[in-house]
Amino acid sequence: MTKRYGDLVAVDDLDLEVPAGTVFGFVGPSGSGKTTTIRLLIGIEAPTSGHVRVFGTAPTAFSSRERARIGYMPQLAALYPNLSVAENLNFAASIYGVPLRRRQRLRRALAFVELTEQRRKLVRKLSGGMRRRVALAATLLHDPELLFLDEPTAGIDPVLRRKFWDGFAELQQGGRTLFVTTQYVGEAEACDVVGLISQGRLVAVDSPRQLRRRAYGGDILELAATSALKDSVLRAMGQLPFVSDVQRSGPAGQAARILVDEADTAVPKLQRWCHSQGIELQALQHDVPPFDDVFIELIKQSDRGD
Repeated sequence: MTKRYGDLVAVDDLDLEVPAGTVFGFVGPSGSGKTTTIRLLIGIEAPTSGHVRVFGTAPTAFSSRERARIGYMPQLAALYPNLSVAENLNFAASIYGVPLRRRQRLRRALAFVELTEQRRKLVRKLSGGMRRRVALAATLLHDPELLFLDEPTAGIDPVLRRKFWDGFAELQQGGRTLFVTTQYVGEAEACDVVGLISQGRLVAVDSPRQLRRRAYGGDILELAATSALKDSVLRAMGQLPFVSDVQRSGPAGQAARILVDEADTAVPKLQRWCHSQGIELQALQHDVPPFDDVFIELIKQSDRGD
């Protein structure tokens, strides 16, 4: 699908399928098209070209029953500052059509976001992080099976972000599907599948580990020997069938960065080879680059047309 606003292409030929029961992370910088994509997926807007299907139906044609299967947490939650936490949740429950006997659902939602003790506090007296927790609770009141969470962790501290992601994992275990946007690239680690978006274009879609492999062409090992590694040794190491590339690293010439097909199988093979060559190892381990570096590398590859 594509979405244009005049000359601006907000979403550019996006082709995407999200499996049920997964936590799908949609990762990209501010202004990359994440929110527009969600608005298209929940039917607030229609694509300029292409088509969208959620539950097999175009979102702009959702019935009330189909809409009730979806929960949406926008970036700017519609909370009423002069109402208490519980009053805000009660109001949200009414909008979603939750029956009047809703006390148990309210208690469950408050407990999930750890706000039971603050239920009588006015929203205007809450911190920004607490307001995000109220917004999440409001999204969960009608027990949706598909959740669209638009930058739910924006502007909150790392401890609370971790709690949010623990909660998302719990929701998934309860059978829900989560579509989560974020500009915190490191949060991709907590997702089953990740879509990277930049300037409205989908750069890559895969599991976090496979995205790393795509970024670097395989897994990376860091090797450190007790003495300097000769050039002839590095050349011979590069000829091993499970090694794609070898680069010297470190100032003393005792370390090497090795690109391999599969880290788990390559480590014992490389250990045996080093032993046969009389190379004494200090360390040999799988290096896992931070996801920020992975994202940057994939963006560079996309810009080059790789």
